[in-house]
Amino acid sequence: MAKIAMLGSGFIGRFYADSLQGQRSRDKIVSIYSRREESAKKFAEDYKVPHFTTAMLESIQHPDVEVVCISLPNHLHEAAVLACCDAKKAVICTKPLGRNAEEAKRMLEAVEKAGIFHGYLEDLVYTPKFIKAWESVRAGALGKILWAKSRETHPGPHSDWFWDIEQAGGGCILDLGCHCVEIGRTFIGKDIKPVEVMCWADTQVKPIDAEDHAIGLVKYENGAIGQFEVSWTFRGGLDLRDEVMGSEGTIWLNSFLRTGFDMFTSGKGADYVAEKAESNAGWLFPVGDELNELGYNHMFTDMFNAMENDQLPRETFYDGYVVNAILDAAYKSAKSKLWEPVKLEIWRGKEGVEKLSSRTDYDDQYYLIKEEMTHYGSKKLILKDKKTGQVVEKVLSE
Repeated sequence: MAKIAMLGSGFIGRFYADSLQGQRSRDKIVSIYSRREESAKKFAEDYKVPHFTTAMLESIQHPDVEVVCISLPNHLHEAAVLACCDAKKAVICTKPLGRNAEEAKRMLEAVEKAGIFHGYLEDLVYTPKFIKAWESVRAGALGKILWAKSRETHPGPHSDWFWDIEQAGGGCILDLGCHCVEIGRTFIGKDIKPVEVMCWADTQVKPIDAEDHAIGLVKYENGAIGQFEVSWTFRGGLDLRDEVMGSEGTIWLNSFLRTGFDMFTSGKGADYVAEKAESNAGWLFPVGDELNELGYNHMFTDMFNAMENDQLPRETFYDGYVVNAILDAAYKSAKSKLWEPVKLEIWRGKEGVEKLSSRTDYDDQYYLIKEEMTHYGSKKLILKDKKTGQVVEKVLSE
């Protein structure tokens, strides 16, 4: 049984608590910290937490606490992490790790110097569909991964601090792009170095200083491309979709908006439907097990199993740092309108990886470009001469 201090009693803190203490879990929250006493008290009542406080250090240093879960606004992450280091308490932190790579690097270096367990709570690489897809990719079902695309869009976050660029550190790129970038990294290979980013971003709808819509490309050293599409302007709920293309196959994932559960209601007796749903009447798309579909259950299982076995979890502060570095480049590119380099002062992956090559020999003379069966029953090949470069057709059957 892990005894947990939850820092933050809001939207994500309650999602985490539902997962941590759901399904008769043996892990328990024993202390809750919130900046508002009424929120801390209500959280303690709802989740039967014996200790609540408005003093963060009191919660972290509580003698019963073994693990600290940070579900605070972005600008408070670093102070909370440093306090965990001082108290020598294991720490797991919500995404994004920092408001920028510099902040994330300080946190990474602090936990490693303190020698404490650290986990990065990136739930969307723990969804059941993602895990199944990732296992197929690792097994080679898609061949060499050439392109990984991830999309997260919705009408905007729930709390006021998200909309303040100083507290949040950015807009939808930081809030949602952190998910998409880590999804792409994981499919392409987290040991493959991200080298540069091209990004478009704009403030199209919301009266805020940060961006509310962005599209970006992340180029990796092996030539693979990661793509993210993020928006706080999308109408219709929470849209989570991923695509992976390899030399031998393709995977499409739709993790939330269309789950195979469709419902129509006039609105009579309607209640909560799903995260970021904009209506509780008409055609709706409920989610059967939201905690599981969003990856929280598998994420915390990985975190606490790793902790018990004295191992690193799949997602650590190092991953959070790399994601922040990629997003820093995205913000620079959005301003410069140029490809911007990813600046990684700490890199623990491969170096000097060669560009992906999927050339297929047909025979000693030709490469195979394509093999196809036409609608009129003829099978033919498109070939390229290895010496001359000439492209030719070869009909195998009429």
